[in-house]
Amino acid sequence: MLKDGLIVWPGLGTGRGSVAIRDGKIAAILAPGEDIPAHRIIPCHGAWIMPGLIDPHTHFGFGAGDDDFRTESRSAALGGVTSYLSFHRSADLAESTPRWIAAGERLSCLDFGCHFGLTSLRHVAQLPEVMERFGVNSAKLYLMYKGASGAAKGFTEIDDGLLFAAMRRLALLPGSVLGVHCENVEIIPGLRGPLRESGRDDLAAWDEQSPDFLEAENVFRVGYFSEKTRCRVNIVHLSAGEGLDIVRMLRGRRHPAPIEVETCAHYLSLSTDSPAGLLGKVNPPLRGPRDIDALWAGIAQGQILTVGSDHVPRKQATKGPDIWQASAGFPGIATLLPVLITEGWHRRGIPPERLAAVTSANVAALYHIPGKGYMRVGDDADLVVVDPDNERVVRAATLESHSDYSPYEGMTLRGWPSLTVAGGHVLMENAVLTDEAETRRGRYLRRSPDAG
Repeated sequence: MLKDGLIVWPGLGTGRGSVAIRDGKIAAILAPGEDIPAHRIIPCHGAWIMPGLIDPHTHFGFGAGDDDFRTESRSAALGGVTSYLSFHRSADLAESTPRWIAAGERLSCLDFGCHFGLTSLRHVAQLPEVMERFGVNSAKLYLMYKGASGAAKGFTEIDDGLLFAAMRRLALLPGSVLGVHCENVEIIPGLRGPLRESGRDDLAAWDEQSPDFLEAENVFRVGYFSEKTRCRVNIVHLSAGEGLDIVRMLRGRRHPAPIEVETCAHYLSLSTDSPAGLLGKVNPPLRGPRDIDALWAGIAQGQILTVGSDHVPRKQATKGPDIWQASAGFPGIATLLPVLITEGWHRRGIPPERLAAVTSANVAALYHIPGKGYMRVGDDADLVVVDPDNERVVRAATLESHSDYSPYEGMTLRGWPSLTVAGGHVLMENAVLTDEAETRRGRYLRRSPDAG
């Protein structure tokens, strides 16, 4: 039993109480003073008891291949994340997905699911089969890989035709959602060339070569096509306030586009003047302080539905030798919760129930993940206990990731979790992984339109 904490109900409020667990499920929510027999009682001393985070945006496999399921799930548990969705991309989704699932079931200590990556018309044609077969309701299309940018990675079919075809197909599949990476990559080379030739090698140059309006232009295109096809879309990792302005406009039209928004912790906390330097290279780029504030306003007003990490567990050696050649993306799953509490609760007064909504209940609702995110009796006992004043300096060496750096290295964050429970198993206690983090095996999360 988790006893005497401040229970955080996603989107609703908070209240004192205790949470009883039996057979991996939430057995009871107890009011102050109520008690039932328990094999183990963990005093929470007023700390927040939240639903375990569901990270909707990770890239496991980009570091050490399949072993990322092992290392990165353990890193996630250190940060209060109890399940996650990762992107799975291959030439043949029907052939490759069973092996991907088997690797996760063998190595991950957390429950996990996937989004399908779409890079060809063959993928679009496969969607009805593979979504039903593997219990997946989400796919992602990468507009940054159009034209020469995509050809360099072996993607030759990514264009507006593929986008529209995917939308028309998914519009016919109930409960489905198409995530889209929005950047107008066709304009970027004309901006990048002069910057690079001038000798620029700073993080701000990465923003200037792909400025916010290139993201916003793509957001409009995706949203407009969404309006016409009635395909539900999700603008993943939105980085700038101008893109959110476009979303508001699309939602206000006569036939509002079915459009959702996700952002990531780094767009809510890091800017182009971050001391991380080229370690902070990411796509879309980090922006300025005004964008950070605009995105937080979107969260406060309920305009941004979910927040993820966009976790990429590569080594620091890939982040160079300069901003132009460094790999894009960085690790962030273990710091997701303390970043949001530091920047949201402490600096901006965003209530904990709002933070819980964008990291748990809203994720479960959008992606139809049954038994998670809400903290109801009968739900999976996926819980995190966090003292919002628990302060710690970020040290990558303590985060258990395959990656050996963090863009937050040396920063002091407040709001580190003290306990992570997944399926009733205590995986982390007082910043230390338990033996159960080594022995527990997560399950693959099958989703369907009527789950939740």
